[in-house]
Amino acid sequence: MQGIKSSVGHGKSFVGHLDELRRRIIFTMVAFIVSLCGAFVYVKEMYRWLVRDLDQKLAILAPSDIIWVYLMLAGVVAIAVTIPVAGLQLWRFVKPALSAKEQKTTLAYIPALAMLFLIGISFGYFVIYPMVLGFLEKMSDDFETVYTAQKYFAFMLNMTVPFGFLFEMPAIVMFLTSLGILNPKRLAKARKLAYFALTVTAVMITPPDIVSDILVILPLLLLYEISVTLSKWVFRKQLKKAVV
Repeated sequence: MQGIKSSVGHGKSFVGHLDELRRRIIFTMVAFIVSLCGAFVYVKEMYRWLVRDLDQKLAILAPSDIIWVYLMLAGVVAIAVTIPVAGLQLWRFVKPALSAKEQKTTLAYIPALAMLFLIGISFGYFVIYPMVLGFLEKMSDDFETVYTAQKYFAFMLNMTVPFGFLFEMPAIVMFLTSLGILNPKRLAKARKLAYFALTVTAVMITPPDIVSDILVILPLLLLYEISVTLSKWVFRKQLKKAVV
């Protein structure tokens, strides 16, 4: 944290820092666009794999609907690719404020960001999505069900992408602890509020039955406790270095 504070006056003006931040943001946006275009090349194969278990073809209500669906699918891939790029750009932005050891430590979090996002997406797709879809299909037994491509994939992504970001929690907490922005005491004080927010999130995205709620709430609360534990570990290491 001391390094970050001192870095403001380390050879760069406030305007210079803003210009550096702008360049990092632009680079990240370019990476997203390039990834989006690359994913779009293979989006038909992705679409066919995702609808492999459906008994019916998805309907479209307008010619533009399929473009919207393809952009959604390619966008998720682009986000997954861009997350480590964004993490690297953030690391390069704060790098001058870090010691050599801090630079190596924080750099190691970047691959974890991509891995945790993919784990979260997988959890949403293989656990939450089929559970919620199955519940809703049982509720619609008395209706003729026709899925449109746009509604179907919007529903799927709503059940998966948020978990990709939620699963980033441990890596982000460790990173912010390393920078001195967070510490275990703050996380412990915020535990009740965090539990409440995570519980509300879980209840809102799962079917209205206690089993489904528990299946989602428990992993989210476990993620928070893992984040607190990792924060304590990083904080203790920092204290030992400070003493030495």
